[in-house]
Amino acid sequence: MRNQSMYALIKAILFLFKPETAHELALRGLQFAFSIPVIGKLLERSFKISNPKPVEINGITFPNAIGLAAGFDKDARWLHLLKKLGFGYVEVGTVTPKPQPGNPAPRLFRLPVDNALINRMGFNNEGVDAMVARLKNRPEGLIVGGNIGKNKDTPNEEAINDYVYCFDALYDYVDYLVVNISSPNTPGLRDLQEDSFITALFAELHERRSKKSVWKPIYLKIAPDFQQSGIKKLVKTIRAAKVDGVIATNTTISRDGLMTDNKKIDKIGAGGLSGAPVFDQSNAILSFLAIEFGGEIPLIGVGGVFQKEDYEEKVSRGASLVQVYTGFIYEGPWIVKKILS
Repeated sequence: MRNQSMYALIKAILFLFKPETAHELALRGLQFAFSIPVIGKLLERSFKISNPKPVEINGITFPNAIGLAAGFDKDARWLHLLKKLGFGYVEVGTVTPKPQPGNPAPRLFRLPVDNALINRMGFNNEGVDAMVARLKNRPEGLIVGGNIGKNKDTPNEEAINDYVYCFDALYDYVDYLVVNISSPNTPGLRDLQEDSFITALFAELHERRSKKSVWKPIYLKIAPDFQQSGIKKLVKTIRAAKVDGVIATNTTISRDGLMTDNKKIDKIGAGGLSGAPVFDQSNAILSFLAIEFGGEIPLIGVGGVFQKEDYEEKVSRGASLVQVYTGFIYEGPWIVKKILS
């Protein structure tokens, strides 16, 4: 309770800054606090999770079931810090072959009354080579996933080359890989959520993996904006492509049910909505996948997780692992301990 009260004050200050500025300030501030001997020890004690329950899927033992979703640590800059906060795993990226600045600012917006964010970041990142250089010094004991995408200027007919390039570059430095074709913020990316592309891409990735000395799972991250006929078709494609697991779901393009004033929403414009409003939508997809696959492959639930009850709901609907993102921003760095205590 003391930790939450402390973060309420910190959040009030951070929310005075633009979201991207606040993101950097918060992480740098935490890193600095940990570097002060006495304060650092007290902080480590405050984040310590008693009796964490490991979870094993696809031959990987995750220290606990709570991970940080892709998009928060795009360039693998904060892994040592994030481990100290109690995360069982962190998904870095989305990373592309070449560095790219992403979409023009402003591109990240808070909707406090909805406990939500809208972002149209556009895969801003320093490129896969810079990520690999950092991953060579990744912390021990933290599971790291690599979320891969395509550059904005790569046409869809050549997109497979971008995914293969990132896959090859990252394979030896992460524990699992994630194909991201579901972000709404790269023009045309969601058009790749079709049978022919997924099947061809995974066939190529499986072929390349077969030549590696260590087998690592390859997951697919999907959008929440499917009609039932579309998700049924996607299930068939996932089976045919022999996808090792599914992350459900990415952000939504829907604006249904928001309490934020419509004029503000219209002014913000395009982007993916995350946080509490996507909880039910992502849960519906998760439940459908759990029924369809019946335990054939693991499912990772993400979307609107803020509290212990949200986490338990994802697990009850078939998730083996759960990821947070927006909940971390609104609930603070003790969110993992808060959920797992």
